[in-house]
Amino acid sequence: MKELVCIVCPNGCVLKIEKQNDKWQIEGNLCHKGKDFAIEEMTTAKRTITTTVKTSYKKLPYLPVRTDKGIPKKLIFPLMKLINEVIIKKPVHSGEIILENVFDSGVNVISTSDMYYILEGEFNE
Repeated sequence: MKELVCIVCPNGCVLKIEKQNDKWQIEGNLCHKGKDFAIEEMTTAKRTITTTVKTSYKKLPYLPVRTDKGIPKKLIFPLMKLINEVIIKKPVHSGEIILENVFDSGVNVISTSDMYYILEGEFNE
């Protein structure tokens, strides 16, 4: 039996998960989201990645980015390697896609800051 703390809603339920005869048995969830979380965590765990990418601007050498949804844990290190190769050479808005559909996962890496606002017209630094 595995024990997890659900992170989907504010309840923070302590879940007990066990697989019996190819079916998952989950106890401790106060809402339906806990059951889905437990099964996903045991079968295809995913994480949202928050990091930075390099830019070509002296005033803003790094731009914060994140994945727009969870990516399978096995892809985290390959994704970080890919992200470390990126250099932003034109201003982007918050929410703009920096890397699209990484590894055919359906996950995008997006900007979490607005370079236009931060740089205030200084795009040729």
